[in-house]
Amino acid sequence: MNEYHKVKSVRIEKGTLTANIDGSNIRRNLKDISDLLEAATEEEQNTFQISPSGYGIHWPLIDEDISIDGLLGIGHHPHSNRKSA
Repeated sequence: MNEYHKVKSVRIEKGTLTANIDGSNIRRNLKDISDLLEAATEEEQNTFQISPSGYGIHWPLIDEDISIDGLLGIGHHPHSNRKSA
């Protein structure tokens, strides 16, 4: 199986998500990524699963999902076959 991203670590402390993804350390304020995650209890924040492929992180106690691409600021845009007039 090919991995989408290599997620080495994830932790949440004092309103900040810190992770090591693809060898880079990232820090994101919870208020910037998820209202549900920001409002969650410490237990809810620290109960998560990283998808086996490295595609995303799931917090089952609050039913919240965050894509790794979203954390990294990678956007995906569908290709359009439309031609302008």
